[in-house]
Amino acid sequence: MLQNSSAKKIAPWLEPVWDSINLTAFPNAVLIHGQSGIGKFEFSIELAKGLLCEASSGAKPCNQCEACRWFDSGNHPDFIALVPETHRKLLPHGDFNSEVDSPKKSKPSQTDNEGDAPEKKEKKSISIEDARSAIEGLTIGSHRGGNRVILVYPLEMLRADSANTLLKSLEEPPKNTIFILLADRLDRVLPTIRSRCRLLSAPRPDRANGLHWLRSKLNTISDLKISDSDVESIYDEQGGAPYAVLDSLIARHNKDEKDELTIAIQASRYLLQAMSQGSRINWLDAADKTQKARYSVMLATMQRWASDLQSSKQMGSPRYYPKHEDAIRVLAQQARLPKLLRFWRSLIQARRHENHPLATRIQLEVLLSQYQQVFED
Repeated sequence: MLQNSSAKKIAPWLEPVWDSINLTAFPNAVLIHGQSGIGKFEFSIELAKGLLCEASSGAKPCNQCEACRWFDSGNHPDFIALVPETHRKLLPHGDFNSEVDSPKKSKPSQTDNEGDAPEKKEKKSISIEDARSAIEGLTIGSHRGGNRVILVYPLEMLRADSANTLLKSLEEPPKNTIFILLADRLDRVLPTIRSRCRLLSAPRPDRANGLHWLRSKLNTISDLKISDSDVESIYDEQGGAPYAVLDSLIARHNKDEKDELTIAIQASRYLLQAMSQGSRINWLDAADKTQKARYSVMLATMQRWASDLQSSKQMGSPRYYPKHEDAIRVLAQQARLPKLLRFWRSLIQARRHENHPLATRIQLEVLLSQYQQVFED
C-alpha cells in the first residue's frame, strides 16, 4: 500500500483511495472519475509526482529527490499534461508558461494603437495537435530512465480525433509509460477507453466533513469575510463540491468581473431569481443575462433547481437550494408533474451536448420557455 505521506495535499475524503494504491504494481492506465470540484485533479498531480519520485525507499513522493524538485518546478521532462488552455493554470507552477502561451511580441497592430485588442478566448478542448505531439514523443525512452506519466484532464473534453489517438496508445502502451486519465462524467468516456483502464472512483465528502475542510481553507485567506450561512448556501448550490466552492468564493472575493467563475456565480444567481418566478419568468431576459456564462454551469443550475422541485413535489426537502425552500414549495404545488418530468428529460438531453451548444442563448431560451410551461395548464 502507498504510505500516506501526502495527506495534507490530498483531500481527507480521498485519502482511502490514496492508501489503496500500490506504486510498485501500478497499471499502465488508470481512469479517476467523480464529481467535478472534489479534488480529483490535485489527487492526480500528487499521484503523478509519486510515480516519478526516484527515492529508493520510504513513502513517495519523498519531496526531496531531484525528480520531485523538478516536478514541483513544472520542469520534469517525463511528465506530460494534456489539458485544455482553460485548465493549464492548474498545473504545478505554471507548467505551460512557455512561448506557446506567451508568443513573442510582434509589431503593433492597428488595434494596439487604437485600443486594447480583443482577448483571445482560451480553448476548452484538447487539440489533436497537442495529443499527437505527446503520443509521438512516447516512441523514445524516458529522459531519466524511469516512468513517464501522461495526465489527461478532463477526459470527456477530448475531441473524437484526439480520443482515437489516445486509444491507440492505450491498446499498445509504450514501456514504462503510465496514463492518468480524469473524467467528471464517466458516461461520456468512450467504452473502448474505459475498458483499457483501471477505474478509480473519487467519492464526494459528506456535508459535515466537506464544510469543515472548506472553512479551514477559508480561514487561511486574509480579508475574506463571509458568513457561515453564505458558505453553506453556496456549498449546497455547488452540489457539495468543496474545491468548486472554494474557487467560487475566491473569485467573488477578488471581484474579477472577467473571471469565468465570477461570471458563472453571477449568472447562476440571476437564473435562480428568474426561475423562482415560475410561470411569470421572463425567459427571454433570463437567457440574455446568462448567455455569457458557461453553458454547462447554467444547465447544472437548472437541473438542480428541477431536482429540488421534484423532491418538494413528492413531499421531500430541497437538497441544493434549501435557502429557497419556501419559493420551491409554492412552485412545486403549481407545477404539473408530467411537464416537470419532460423538462427534466430535456435537461438531461441538453447535458449530453453541453460542450458543443449550437448557440447558447437560443438553447437557454428553448429550455426556459419550456420551464415556464411547467406551471401552465
